[in-house]
Amino acid sequence: MTAPVVKGRCPGALNPMMSGDGLVVRIRPFNGRLRRAQADGIATLATAHGNGMLDISSRGNIQLRGVTDQSHPPLIQGLRHMALVDASADIEARRNVLVTPFWITGDETEVFAADLTEALTAGDAPALPHKFGFAVDTGKEPVLQTASADIRLERDVAGGLILVADGAGSGKPVTSESIITEAMALADWFLENRQDQNRMAALVKTGLPLPPGFIVPRQTQTYVPAPGYTPLGAMVGLALGQLRVETLSSLAKHGGLRMTPWRLLLVENARELPDVEGLIWSADDPLLRVIACTGAPRCPQGHADARGIARHLAPHIPQGQFCHVSGCAKGCAHPKTADITVTGTPDGLSLIRNGRAEDTPQATGLSPQDIIKAI
Repeated sequence: MTAPVVKGRCPGALNPMMSGDGLVVRIRPFNGRLRRAQADGIATLATAHGNGMLDISSRGNIQLRGVTDQSHPPLIQGLRHMALVDASADIEARRNVLVTPFWITGDETEVFAADLTEALTAGDAPALPHKFGFAVDTGKEPVLQTASADIRLERDVAGGLILVADGAGSGKPVTSESIITEAMALADWFLENRQDQNRMAALVKTGLPLPPGFIVPRQTQTYVPAPGYTPLGAMVGLALGQLRVETLSSLAKHGGLRMTPWRLLLVENARELPDVEGLIWSADDPLLRVIACTGAPRCPQGHADARGIARHLAPHIPQGQFCHVSGCAKGCAHPKTADITVTGTPDGLSLIRNGRAEDTPQATGLSPQDIIKAI
């Protein structure tokens, strides 16, 4: 079986990636937020220079699809006009910052996100692997522990700030003044000690001792993402992380948008939203139990229509369980384990329980109907 091509990077705006439906252009909103004018502007640009389809990624970014070599330059010009791209592709690749959506204007989370962005875009910033990322999760309780990140800014149970290396159970106590400097020092430590590891958890797993001071136990996340109204606005779900430009434009009329890694968007200060097509409002909606990549035919690596299969399987996934459907063994949409993982292969679907897309399957050569019978 031919192995999928691992490119070792995610698409960017300045460094897009070719897919089956054209270039994928990933926008990384600064501080995890789109102003209303920016969100509406993205919808306009996606209509003019893409195919009108958008994705929300597992890192809380927004992707435009169907961009061509000819439409890419004017698209970037438009994004620059809205201050949505970096000065260079190298800076863009380093600026992987995921921010909890539950911050209040002027609080420490907002400050930390801005200061971390400044540190990562500086000329002397560490030359980290392209998928290496940071999580600013400095609310009272953590909400981003299930999301992909390598260096995490969190709080301990007493409310103190701690710096966490992903994969470790304890963090280092830090202050508001030292947290960004300490995060950069931990990134330097990773670069100095890694061998072939590109992610922090893989290095921690080798048993290499962390630098001194990582002694404070982490809180365990209890937050479960779900649609609904919050004190900060309306949290809305997106089926399989997809939305059309019309949906984005409609949401932008009601407030700024805070990105999340859960295929949910927080519409700031919204207290009543219209019934916009494509949004999920119920925490019991079966589509929230599945996640899928683009899959075939839009992804040249895909061996299966991952999103079509996910929609077919969703009503059959038991409540409380989570299913990941991947078009190939790379598992781009969900690199962590899932209760049920379905992986596309040239010979049919593989079923994996409590594992990842690349793990050894329980059964292979299956059809969607076979998967339904098995679960």
